[in-house]
Amino acid sequence: MFPLLRLVAPVFCCLCISTYAHADETREILNYIDARYEQTAKVAEALWDYAEVGYQEVRSSRLLQDSLAAEGFTIQSGVANIPTAFTATFGRGKPVIGILAEFDALPGINQDASPQRSPIKNKAAGQACGHNLFGAGSTGAAIAIRRWLEDSGTQGTIRVYGTPAEEGGSGKVYMVRAGLFDDVDVAMHWHPDDENGSFARTSLANRSAKFRFRGVSAHAAGAPHKARSALDGVEAFNHMINLMREHVPQETRIHYVITSGGNAPNVVPDFAEVFYYVRHPRADHLKDIWKRVEQAARGAALGTGVAVDWEIIHGNHPLLINETLAKMMDKKMRIVGGVIYNRQEQAFARKIYATLDNPHFALGDQTKVQPYKVNQGYGSTDVGDVSLTVPTVGLSVATWVPGTSSHSWQAVAASGTSIGFKGAQVAAKTLALGAIELFKNPELRNAARVEFELRRGADFTYEALLGDRAPPLDYRK
Repeated sequence: MFPLLRLVAPVFCCLCISTYAHADETREILNYIDARYEQTAKVAEALWDYAEVGYQEVRSSRLLQDSLAAEGFTIQSGVANIPTAFTATFGRGKPVIGILAEFDALPGINQDASPQRSPIKNKAAGQACGHNLFGAGSTGAAIAIRRWLEDSGTQGTIRVYGTPAEEGGSGKVYMVRAGLFDDVDVAMHWHPDDENGSFARTSLANRSAKFRFRGVSAHAAGAPHKARSALDGVEAFNHMINLMREHVPQETRIHYVITSGGNAPNVVPDFAEVFYYVRHPRADHLKDIWKRVEQAARGAALGTGVAVDWEIIHGNHPLLINETLAKMMDKKMRIVGGVIYNRQEQAFARKIYATLDNPHFALGDQTKVQPYKVNQGYGSTDVGDVSLTVPTVGLSVATWVPGTSSHSWQAVAASGTSIGFKGAQVAAKTLALGAIELFKNPELRNAARVEFELRRGADFTYEALLGDRAPPLDYRK
């Protein structure tokens, strides 16, 4: 394991603090988070070790709940009919500031905390999106904010949302549906990345489903005429979708994996399953494309003489940007600064960097905060549904070696080292400063609400893209 190393003191190169926050107060909160580095790092490392997948994050959820309960937060477990979802609340009255905390891992990829490709034997998942850092950093920020609320006597409530199954399970959507964000004034989140910045970045709407084809088994050589292959249905369906790619809007993303295709070549499979994701920047366009996907599934089944049904697994709206909040967070991140490597971390980073294909950042860029920008992101997140319910702001932190892609072994490796843990500290500090500004600055909160209402539209009605289904608690089993 790459050793835990204490985060160096931040450099205050530009204390452009608003009139609502004093320099001494800012230094005090940053120093407090630095003093808690070891606790935050231990939580991040434990979540990395657990690497529990969506809705199975029992130990991960319990660790975060226990960490917050020990600091005086009131815990509500199993919210929204999800055993691993929780809220942790401290304070009283308005405003209510929410901080999101993810903790699920990705199946099918694992890696030791090593700069060379080194899978861990018998481990089925890894923190390839850095959600161990997400959960630990958000928890660290909330604990610091709790202390500030108590010491300053400020009225308001800080609430942590323990949000499971972001990776394809849409845990936050069920929490939105359950009304858990209805009293929140502003929601805050962050995400591990290979760059630092608070951007007004939206995302792609996303819907997924498992398409299940059912046929008739028979001996593949002795009686093939008596069989109807469910795998033929899947392959015909996939072929039709691949032809359709030419005739969908260019921003569309479609990807799939065959999750069941039979067990032996000489047995015609009577069951086969394929798992699809479909994405587009606009939810209404996604719905139109999805109708064509369903028609293709029906056509494939009809053409191969099998039956088909499908289960919607998840659905996420795109992020609704809020520039009022994003610009505020950009200022706070510039106070905190980027991630500083020590000599040992630099050596680790150089080895990782040598494995990257055409990296778009240079080593050393982890120390910088990238210019503020408004742009389209091509990932998807269930934070999008939160952002349609309450003004929401996020940031990215260089928890990985510059140029690293998420969902890669290099991301898993750095997420389990002090490189990642230092990034979680940067996130905790930026979130804490942003929350304090929100507690003390009613004009900022009001301006964010006005922008939120304007961008969402006066006639907006929320509709979950996954419908009224119950949480798919077994989708990773």
